[in-house]
Amino acid sequence: MHFSNPSYLVPLLPLGGFLINFLFFRKRRDVAPLLALLAVTAAFGLSLWLALGVMADPAPKLDSLDWLSVTNQVFGHFSIQVGTLLDPLSALMLVVVTGVSALVHLYSLGYMHEEEGLARFFLYLGLFTFSMLGLVLSPSLYQMYIFWELVGLCSYLLIGFYYDKPSANQASKKAFVVNRVGDLGMFFGILFLSYYLGTANFLELGPKLAGWPLFGPAWLPLGAVALLLFMGAVGKSAQFPLHVWLPDAMEGPTPVSALIHAATMVAAGVFMVARTYAVFDTALLSSVDAPFVVACVGGFTSIFAATIACTQFDIKRVLAYSTLSQLGYMVLALGVGGLGVTAGVFHLFTHACFKALLFLGSGSVIHAVHSNDLRQMGGLRKRMPVTAWTFLAGCVAIAGVPPLAGFFSKDEILAALKETGHPGLYILASVVAFFTAFYMFRLYFLAFEGEGDPHSHAHESPATMTIPLVVLALCSVAAGWASLPGNGRSFGDYIHFERGAQVQADWTRATDLAAVHPEAQGDYRAATALWATPLDGAKGLSSTASAAALSATASAAVPVAAPVPAPESRAFKLDLGVAVPATLIGLAGILLAFGVYRRRWVDPARVAAGLGPIYTLVYNKYYVDEFYRWMMDHVYYAVSGAIAWFDRHVVDGLMNGLAWAAQFLGAGLRKAQTGRVQAYALGMLAGLLILVFTAMKLLGSY
Repeated sequence: MHFSNPSYLVPLLPLGGFLINFLFFRKRRDVAPLLALLAVTAAFGLSLWLALGVMADPAPKLDSLDWLSVTNQVFGHFSIQVGTLLDPLSALMLVVVTGVSALVHLYSLGYMHEEEGLARFFLYLGLFTFSMLGLVLSPSLYQMYIFWELVGLCSYLLIGFYYDKPSANQASKKAFVVNRVGDLGMFFGILFLSYYLGTANFLELGPKLAGWPLFGPAWLPLGAVALLLFMGAVGKSAQFPLHVWLPDAMEGPTPVSALIHAATMVAAGVFMVARTYAVFDTALLSSVDAPFVVACVGGFTSIFAATIACTQFDIKRVLAYSTLSQLGYMVLALGVGGLGVTAGVFHLFTHACFKALLFLGSGSVIHAVHSNDLRQMGGLRKRMPVTAWTFLAGCVAIAGVPPLAGFFSKDEILAALKETGHPGLYILASVVAFFTAFYMFRLYFLAFEGEGDPHSHAHESPATMTIPLVVLALCSVAAGWASLPGNGRSFGDYIHFERGAQVQADWTRATDLAAVHPEAQGDYRAATALWATPLDGAKGLSSTASAAALSATASAAVPVAAPVPAPESRAFKLDLGVAVPATLIGLAGILLAFGVYRRRWVDPARVAAGLGPIYTLVYNKYYVDEFYRWMMDHVYYAVSGAIAWFDRHVVDGLMNGLAWAAQFLGAGLRKAQTGRVQAYALGMLAGLLILVFTAMKLLGSY
């Protein structure tokens, strides 16, 4: 295997730190954390260097070998590649993962310094970082799936870090089990994709899909494959209805929450959809419109989680539901395609900055006041100025106030929804923007403002914790500027999705054929023949035309790819029709939070009481967890009991009956084994006489 670039070293650095710590320093509190920090910092430096190289030359760089190669009549030549794929998308994720991970490692030196399992904690962090880096560099879905599962294992270890705490144990198991549901769907999606296309290698998907028969019975399989892959993203990126594990993941240490929510586990699902978006786009004409399903799931999750965040009082749970909502925002953008793919990935990038900042800021508050309850906080700005001001920067950024990072990425998502003609989703996203600004400043005012001083002992966190906050605050201010043109290129010039010219021509042709001959969709032979027929000829064919007549034109010319137009600049374009209303919506949310929780224009308790059952429903997270518990108790256990009864009485009964019959037959035959030669000779003579008598009877019948 020839390596043309050192990208493989990026995941190997944290892996090396993990192995050295595990073998030699797993009980050394003084050595293991520093070694882990050094390894991931080196990985961050190398990632920056690689990213600069990708900016100069964005062409994909593949270093791989065939891990498994098969040639047969079903697949033809099928190979699974392992190695590294370096392109603008993976380079971006390398910088995000290693950058946030390095800051979390540094932050953890202060936050976790009194924990008994400090060395074990840094072991898990290093393995977690390695797993995510291996995932984003994967050249194929099979390698991605291996690291996908390793990320799930690491999340289980880190969420359940406090293994003597029952709630942490339950949360880690919940995360592990819920993700297995989505991962099972993704696994079948990979298998079916391999079957239909003959490959699961990312660089081969586009060319293979360019020849995909969009018209006919192939619609359903490709749409189903896309949705099966999306199931994996629903689990990892905590989309409804598999979102329930993420709020409970708060039982892990706060630095773990920052890493999971900002740069690793929940980012994996969005990254996977972006990486395989050609599959979703080609499935547009499926009997199941996969991209629209993706957009609807993301949109519902964003509004669903945003409303819950407005009612919670645990500071980390507010941020957890905020993450759910923002992930829904990203998935919503991906679902509309085109500019939405760039906007969704860009929001993933900016969100990593301000969400890591907000979680680490909440950890600084918890470290000072030893409580997660916002009702027990207030007035902390005076005692924790660095934490307060950096946290405020994160709140302003996520609220989408210009010129901070969230303004650019949020407005790109809204612009994508507007351009692609989704007014309903546009309104929904605008409402989510209002709720986002409201619940984030509700959190800020409850924690940092107010006249009270319930925690006179609170003090600012040490430098190991405040330095990451300052760095992330600066990133939250400036990260959005990456969408602006610089040196002739912007974020969108590096990361975007374009439907190939051949696919576009086929897509247009398939639309026309479907309009003329919808009845051919269920007839494989007719649909195949129609696809090979010139469109003018196909329009003249009746629905009852035989497959033989249709196939007579199979040698006709296939549609030629339309010429690719000159690419336009994908730099951020300020659309005042989007930016002004969106900014005003965000400011309205901030103003409402200021009036209710700072000026007390109205008592929040009276508002909650006035809303009555609606508030109760939202506060209890729409009772989704309770519904799952009811399903487990009344459906799952009932079905399991029925299966257990069938297994014990039918399956075991059948096996026991066969065993009894064999035992009974053996007991009878055992009596015939006397050990006397005379008896055996008599038996042989009797058998011979029976054979002779039978032969005589048979011959006599002729």
